[in-house]
Amino acid sequence: MSRVAIVTDSASDLDPGRAAALGITIVPLVVSFGAESFKAGVEITTEQFWARMTAPEAPFPKTAASSPGDFQAVYERLFAEGADAIVSVHVASTLSGTIKSAEVAKGLLPDREIHIVDSMSASMGQGLLAELGVEMAKLGTSAEEIAQVLTKRRDDIGVYLALDTLEYLKRGGRISGTQAAIGTLLSVKPIIKIADGLVETVDRVRTKGKARERVIELLCERPIERLSVLHTTNAGVEEFVPALEARVPGGIDPASVSVDLIGPSVGPHLGPGCVGGVALYES
Repeated sequence: MSRVAIVTDSASDLDPGRAAALGITIVPLVVSFGAESFKAGVEITTEQFWARMTAPEAPFPKTAASSPGDFQAVYERLFAEGADAIVSVHVASTLSGTIKSAEVAKGLLPDREIHIVDSMSASMGQGLLAELGVEMAKLGTSAEEIAQVLTKRRDDIGVYLALDTLEYLKRGGRISGTQAAIGTLLSVKPIIKIADGLVETVDRVRTKGKARERVIELLCERPIERLSVLHTTNAGVEEFVPALEARVPGGIDPASVSVDLIGPSVGPHLGPGCVGGVALYES
């Protein structure tokens, strides 16, 4: 039976310890505060990132894609360690240049079997796909079939988040200043989704409580196979988790639910006070 290695990037928001336990290799993106740059999850932890992000007068962090050399080094190491093939699952190509770096690295290893999967998502939208890939690999599924299934299953991913403000999406260049200004003037709590590689505002409500209720409604429109509850700092996730679990159609096994703190690769675009979830719906 061939050994298939699963790779993703730090925009997946997979906890490094959890990823290591599952056998998932994470290629770090870069986050910069002014002149200081760090490899996400390697040179700066998620907790350290949020401490810097929310510090008074801190420079707004910027993110950058992993380099082709970073990917080449990871791919070569995995093959040297005994992998026969690699499935590499990454943040949407419309949101980051990361997948281009992965494709360049693949081109530098023409004699190796490497499959690149565009998750068309971000955060645990790609993380849940990577976890699914690991489970398929353990069953002896070929790398080609894993890549095909993950590409198909990305249509079953739903990502909905309630933000405290649109300001961070504006600063990160994900929405226009006009869109952000409208939300600020109306003092609303925006709800966004990530679908087909795009970030879209799907609703605006007046209070934080109503925003969270609306996110639960949106997430629970279909039966859920796996669920990641996502949050940033100061989000009050403790109350949100049971409320969400209780509304999943047909219920959900607690073992299929994780609570994940959004990290340095996605956090700059969302800011503190964000809560929501990623659902892998039953196909």
